[in-house]
Amino acid sequence: MSGIPNELNQAESSDSTVTPNLKRMIKSTRSLMLSLLSVGVFVLVWIMMTSSGSISPIFLPPPSAVLSESHKLLASGELWKAVGASSMRVFAGFALAAVVAIPAGILMGIFWPLRAIGAPFISLLRPLPSIAWVPLTMLWMGIGESQKIAIVFLGSWIYIMLATLESTKQVDPILIRAARNLGASDFALMHEVIFPGALPGIIAGMKMTLAISWACVLSAELVAAHSGLGALIWNAKEWGNLPLVIVGMICISVVVLVVDVLAAQAEKRLLPWLRNSDHKGN
Repeated sequence: MSGIPNELNQAESSDSTVTPNLKRMIKSTRSLMLSLLSVGVFVLVWIMMTSSGSISPIFLPPPSAVLSESHKLLASGELWKAVGASSMRVFAGFALAAVVAIPAGILMGIFWPLRAIGAPFISLLRPLPSIAWVPLTMLWMGIGESQKIAIVFLGSWIYIMLATLESTKQVDPILIRAARNLGASDFALMHEVIFPGALPGIIAGMKMTLAISWACVLSAELVAAHSGLGALIWNAKEWGNLPLVIVGMICISVVVLVVDVLAAQAEKRLLPWLRNSDHKGN
């Protein structure tokens, strides 16, 4: 046991010679390698299960069939059209939801009367799935693009507002009182203390809500839609083309993954104080 502290001290002293940037690069490389390894193992198991006959291709097609379908769609350009149509609907509805929900959540987090007024409506609307809005939106707006964007908005805004509300309530009241004592105006208090303090939680809530927005657009595209990944998946199901169904599912996951990576980079720029604290922790 007496040798353990010495070994730890030696390890710490050797780590201290490594620059923080190099340590982050090594950590990122290891993380990427583990992620790629896990995906490779999953695909290998998938190939083994389907090629050995353990799983019937009726229930799960082999990766080769999925690659074949994706190649056909890429060659025809249909895949890009479907991804573009769904992405436009998702980001339009999501952006509209953020514009409405973030200010509403901050105001409800600051002023308890607004929170009390909105509480019953939140309790009523939060359990409703996005597909429940399809009949009403079709009556209100028809079956055009605005209807599908509206479904994304109606299925997403409340989750962004709840994340904003809770994040605003978690802002340290000592910081608010200190700013007040220093003579900060209401606008300065909002801009310099409350919003920056709530921003990490708001961004986290928006990242989680983005996946919900994709579920919403699929609900919209499954009914009276001729374009988009939801229509692609539904038509493939009707044709009995399971590989094409999986292609559509993978496309959704890839788009969300790319957006998550971009959001992580934006988060580092918007929240430099969190980035610095993470570096110190590492």
